[in-house]
Amino acid sequence: MATPVAPLALLNETELVRRLQARDEQALACVQRAYGKQLLTVVVRLVRDEALAQDILQEGMLKIWQGIASYQPERGRFFTWMVRVCCNHAIDSLRNPRHRFNNRNRPLEASAVCQVEATATFNPEHIGLRELTLELKPRQREVIDLLYFGGCTQAEAAQQLGIPVATVKTRARAALVALTVLARSAHYRR
Repeated sequence: MATPVAPLALLNETELVRRLQARDEQALACVQRAYGKQLLTVVVRLVRDEALAQDILQEGMLKIWQGIASYQPERGRFFTWMVRVCCNHAIDSLRNPRHRFNNRNRPLEASAVCQVEATATFNPEHIGLRELTLELKPRQREVIDLLYFGGCTQAEAAQQLGIPVATVKTRARAALVALTVLARSAHYRR
């Protein structure tokens, strides 16, 4: 006679891990229900994009399912291990060149990172600066967008644009000179 199985909602971590290792798909669904929101919160904090975080979480759940044999209870709690798996996957996703390319091609206004940065570092002197940058040459504008609005270093901007750091510096310097002229002429028009 088979022993009764405890309802999934009543499983402790040890039993949950044992059932995952036995490839019980219901246990994976239980993990998703029990820990999904907490894991999603952690991933959102890393990637700052809800849709991307949900994709990463689903892929993270797959990694948890595939890698459950590597979980070692003596090294920490199951939840902590899952957080580490999902965070590592999120970091890998952010480092992926495809993500950087897609992120670079998004409008700056749509970037949650830039919106958070802008509110955290609001400076009244910046009012109107965005409009002035629209009058720059496209190559100068993309450098200014990355350096001043996107928070990139010169090296990061060079990598994203696929140009040498010296070119980034030259374009930034030329853009700042042009912005100074534009700002002065806008001031005199008032």
